[in-house]
Amino acid sequence: MELVVQFQVLNQSCQCLAWKPRPIVAWGAESQHVVAGYSDGTIRVFSISRTEMELKMHPHAVALTAIAYSTDGEMILSGGKDGLVAVSSPRTGMTIRVLADHKGSPITVLQCTRKQYRDFEVEGGELWLATSSDRRVSVWASDWLKDKCELLDWLSFPAPAGPEGLGSLPPSLAAFCPWEPGTLVYVGFGVQKEVLFYSLRKKQVVEKISLPYFATSLSLSPAARFMAVGFGGEYQRV
Repeated sequence: MELVVQFQVLNQSCQCLAWKPRPIVAWGAESQHVVAGYSDGTIRVFSISRTEMELKMHPHAVALTAIAYSTDGEMILSGGKDGLVAVSSPRTGMTIRVLADHKGSPITVLQCTRKQYRDFEVEGGELWLATSSDRRVSVWASDWLKDKCELLDWLSFPAPAGPEGLGSLPPSLAAFCPWEPGTLVYVGFGVQKEVLFYSLRKKQVVEKISLPYFATSLSLSPAARFMAVGFGGEYQRV
C-alpha cells in the first residue's frame, strides 16, 4: 500500500468521503472518482486518474456530516450538520432536491442500494436511507431519471434521557442488510444495548442482538452473514 495521490483544500476540513460506484463498463483508472464533503458546506469531486478536482458544488450552508453516491453514480447525496439532505448531479453541478425531514439534527449516515423497480409497491430502482443523530431513520425509493423520490418508511427509536456527565451520546447508525433484502440494521443510544433488524416489508423489528456496550461504529459484510460492531476502540464480530 502506498500513497497514490493527495488533494489539499486550504482552510477547510474534509468531513466525509465516498467512492463513485463501479460502472457497468470495465473498471479502469478513468472511472475512478471520489467525492468529499467539507466543513464550509461544499462538495468536491476528484478524479484519481487526472489527479485534479473536476467539480465543486455548494449545496449546504453548514458543514457536511455524510455523503454517498447513488448506486449508478449519477447523483450525489449529502447530509449536513443542520439535518438537511441535498441531492446533486455531478454531471450538471446542480442541486436538484433538498429534503428537510431531518432538519435540526445532524445526518450521521447516507446509504443507497438497488431494488426491483416496483418492489414495495413504489416506482424506482433504488432505495436509500438517511439517519440522523436524534435516532430517526428515513427510507426512500427513488427514480432519479424521472425526478421521483418517495418516502417509504420513517423510523424513530426511543431512548431514555442521556446520562449526566456524558459528553456525547453514541451515534445513530443504520445500514441495509446485504444478506436480507428489504431489511435494515440499526444501532444507537437507546433503552437497551442492542442491534436491531427492521423489516421494511413487515414494518417491524424482526430480530435483536444484545451488545455489551453501545455501538460507536457498524459495518456489515457483503459476502457473508457477519457484522462488525465497534465499541470505542474494540470490535465484535457477530
